[in-house]
Amino acid sequence: MTGLNSHHLKLIAAASMFIDHIGVVLYPESDWLRMVGRISFPLFAWLLIQGEAHTRNIWRYGLRLAVLGLVSQPFYQIAFDVTTPNILFHLLVGLICLRMTRLRPKWAWPTWIAGALITEVLGISYGSYGIALILLLRYFRNRPPWWMAWISLHLASIALFGTFQMPVLPVPLLLMAYNQQRGAKARWFYAFYPAHLLLLVLVRGSNVYN
Repeated sequence: MTGLNSHHLKLIAAASMFIDHIGVVLYPESDWLRMVGRISFPLFAWLLIQGEAHTRNIWRYGLRLAVLGLVSQPFYQIAFDVTTPNILFHLLVGLICLRMTRLRPKWAWPTWIAGALITEVLGISYGSYGIALILLLRYFRNRPPWWMAWISLHLASIALFGTFQMPVLPVPLLLMAYNQQRGAKARWFYAFYPAHLLLLVLVRGSNVYN
């Protein structure tokens, strides 16, 4: 089977996120590390969309995100010197929007708007941009209207994030290579988030005292 399976996308998402966070925590002057990391969130969003569509137990899926978000929060706050919720809570809001849209299609727009407002009020990571990105990827089609919407979203995001977000533009090309296969099991995937944050905190702490 050619193309990229789910496990491949998880590896790319995890690696790019790690590179991004190495840049934030250890090498804040290295902009290129941050730009490499920009591709991680849309991949995590895509994996969330696939997970919501295929999970046998949406409650367990949501609970896993919530618990790992809570476990990760202290490491997240220490690593990035912030008090806002971490990205797993953003994905949890996205998961709720995805499932509500599936169950109540007539309430789709109010659901997504509510999700965007929640992330803005709570100050979660990418805010309404992140919810809009999940919404667009939910309806991903390799057609000109979809690409126009995708490009427009990211041109608009320059006002919020600067040109850092521009590496996100070609990410759908990776999704076009997705072969709908699960690939190898990745039991490490969710635990990787709190684990890599803890590692970065420890490495930075050791550098301070050396």
